[in-house]
Amino acid sequence: MSYAAAFAASFVYICLKAMQQINVVRDAQRWILPTSLGMTVCEFYIVGYIAAVGPTAPGVLAIGIGSGLGCLLAMRIHRRKG
Repeated sequence: MSYAAAFAASFVYICLKAMQQINVVRDAQRWILPTSLGMTVCEFYIVGYIAAVGPTAPGVLAIGIGSGLGCLLAMRIHRRKG
């Protein structure tokens, strides 16, 4: 398990989580289940990563930065869909 993979999983997870909130607000029911399944895959990877590696500073940075950038991407996508 690498820092890059933890970064990517966190990035995708938070982006999907933010998009899920948008789905709820817009009542986009057809996207709720697929988005939830994608979130679950990412959650399993992140929890497994932390269980295998432990709470290290580089791991915290990788997951934290990935989360922040994933949220920014979701906000940008939301702005474009308007």
